[in-house]
Amino acid sequence: MEVVLLSLLFGIYLTIRFFLMDHDTPSDKDRKRFRKGIEMVQNRNFADAYLYFDDAVRQYPKSAIAYAYRGKCQLIQENHYSAIYDLTQAINRDNTLAECYLDRGVAFYNTGDYQQAFREFDKAVWHFRDDKPDAYRWRALARIQVRQLPQAENDLRRAVSLGDENSFHILLQPPFTRPVYQQK
Repeated sequence: MEVVLLSLLFGIYLTIRFFLMDHDTPSDKDRKRFRKGIEMVQNRNFADAYLYFDDAVRQYPKSAIAYAYRGKCQLIQENHYSAIYDLTQAINRDNTLAECYLDRGVAFYNTGDYQQAFREFDKAVWHFRDDKPDAYRWRALARIQVRQLPQAENDLRRAVSLGDENSFHILLQPPFTRPVYQQK
């Protein structure tokens, strides 16, 4: 009888604790905290957003989101090596941020390190789980540079099937020769 009563009380305790516990990840909390800066990035105000996230990195040095958005601003301002540093810091703090892998791959691609860019795009494709055709298109562009043309064509066709028009136009150019069909 005592065991049943203790088990019941323990079950009630676990249920109450579950509902009272905070389920947000540190990255979710940081997204709420840095909402103002994220809106600046979405509004394409990159100079002010960079200053905002530079200050955020100083105040919250363990924030993956602050490093990720500062890296995104660096990438857009074409400071590729600084972007790689910031995005690497973001990934070291939270390795589930898929956008960081894509942005870091773009930075590597723009510096001419196509093999490393391919690796980053490959990670981005895995983390996005077929949600973002940009990852497939960028991985295909890196594969073209490292002469993996059949795989690049497959990536571009996958991006087209996800609705990416840019990939469709790339497939219409040489070295790709098979016809492309878009789904409507």
